[in-house]
Amino acid sequence: MTSLKKISLFLLASLSLLAGQPAVGEPAPDFSLKTVAGKAVRLSELTPTSPVVLVMLRGYPGYQCPYCQLQVRDFTQNAQSFVDVGVQVVFVYPGPIDKASEAIAGKDFPSSRKMLVDPDYAVTKQYGLRWDAAKETAYPSTFLLDTKGVIYFAKIAKMHAGRTSAAEILELLPKKK
Repeated sequence: MTSLKKISLFLLASLSLLAGQPAVGEPAPDFSLKTVAGKAVRLSELTPTSPVVLVMLRGYPGYQCPYCQLQVRDFTQNAQSFVDVGVQVVFVYPGPIDKASEAIAGKDFPSSRKMLVDPDYAVTKQYGLRWDAAKETAYPSTFLLDTKGVIYFAKIAKMHAGRTSAAEILELLPKKK
């Protein structure tokens, strides 16, 4: 295969990965998922009350992905900072609820933070984030939504690392007066 053909195939494959992913300036696709405890949460019901940080994990912290564990810990340690600026943090775990239930048992989460489960990857696919490879689930991603549900920050990592930190998001948020 010639180099030009290889490059063309790579570019086509890369474009197909980007298809369907929400972008800055677009409304975030709405969805409803359940918490590990079984409570339904609809994204469009959260955004009118406050901006939302939507974090798509690759695995459940402590179960599959050490990078997810670090990212969740970072956001948890900064939970009060998000409360102080009036922002909710929503994590989406793409995978079976039983794995999430095992990992979350006995843990306390701030009320400003929600841990949702996407057991059949419906939301992961809706957002174009399905990492369809062996032992993979989703491209780790972070979206910042305003109170109209419009995305004003998006970061999609095409590898395990390269996650958005709490500090990055807090820097983007307006300070409460």
